[in-house]
Amino acid sequence: MPSTLKIISWNLWHRAGALIGDIAALIEAEKPDLLLMQEAKQPLEGLHNLVGGHVHWQPMQKRVYGLAAWSPHELGNAHSVPLPISPFPFRVPPRLAQLLVLDGITFANVHLSHGQILNRRQILTIAQATEGPTVIIGDCNAVGRIRIPDFAEVGPLDPTHRLQTRLDRCLVRHLACTQSRVLARGPSDHHPIEVLIENAWATTDRAAEAALHCRAAGPAALAG
Repeated sequence: MPSTLKIISWNLWHRAGALIGDIAALIEAEKPDLLLMQEAKQPLEGLHNLVGGHVHWQPMQKRVYGLAAWSPHELGNAHSVPLPISPFPFRVPPRLAQLLVLDGITFANVHLSHGQILNRRQILTIAQATEGPTVIIGDCNAVGRIRIPDFAEVGPLDPTHRLQTRLDRCLVRHLACTQSRVLARGPSDHHPIEVLIENAWATTDRAAEAALHCRAAGPAALAG
């Protein structure tokens, strides 16, 4: 296992977005250690037929899509954690986080609610449900800075959605990010984000300081 892990997160846009061929092209171009996907439909379980590796698909209640993860490495302890929901009736269906372990690091793949108080509560729930080196990454639907005890936000600062908003985020605990960037959007309404995570213990202050130096400006090319 490499000492630095390349992680990519991509909201595929289930209505008219990225298909299995687009995902395979991204994997072949970027060669990530872990690709986390939101709004992923169940046929993506066949991704290994194109690029090998291991796929985990997690359905989301009352939705036609779910959360998915692909890696060329074995992924351990794949499970989900239910997240807080809106107290108001007839709102969106329940949310959950997909949790996986790679090289001793817990990764939480998320597609959070639009409410800015609610999605912070959801992130805090994940933080409290995990321990040790942890990465929370995905479509957080967040506006503004995210402040969670013991976590540093390390993802890229460029817009990640076609409406020029930065919805896709990455937060780390006891880890540092050595590079982060936004990739070309492709057929989705979200850009993939890519982070390089150093698998070595780091304080929150060191992670925040490293994030200031690792954020690459401008989108990178996406094959396919």
